Amino acid sequence: MPVVDELDSAIVEHLQTDARQTNRDLARKLGIAPSTCLERVRALRDRGVITGYHAEVSLSALNRPVQALLHVQVRPLSRTVIDGFKAYVMALPEVLSVFVVTGGDDFLVHVAVPDVDALHAFLMDKFSGRREIVGFRSSVIYQHARKQVVEQLDG
Repeated sequence: MPVVDELDSAIVEHLQTDARQTNRDLARKLGIAPSTCLERVRALRDRGVITGYHAEVSLSALNRPVQALLHVQVRPLSRTVIDGFKAYVMALPEVLSVFVVTGGDDFLVHVAVPDVDALHAFLMDKFSGRREIVGFRSSVIYQHARKQVVEQLDG
């Protein structure tokens, strides 16, 4: 488990807020030398704390304003079925993310589509015929709030 100190935490926080800032600007905000900052950022990447840099996009601008969570149950529960279904849904363009979960459902699948008719078509065309799916239901997302900065927890 990567351990980060206060400076590492501050670097991670600033990069989560704006990953496009220059190393010089980041160092200035943190009150450290640019060489120290660059070395710390590289170490955070090498240790797997920073796993990538991403552009956040508007789903509405991409004609995908309707989001839903799909609660899916598959059978038989085996590694082969779980891995196969996960690979199948991850290849679908409508899918944003997939969660393998415990409880009554086996998967939560986050999708974004143009409208409710497209969601219905997606479910009918891509889910209803799958042999491993024994049940699914959908929850349309009205609002989605997400923390911009993920902080380290003590403990």
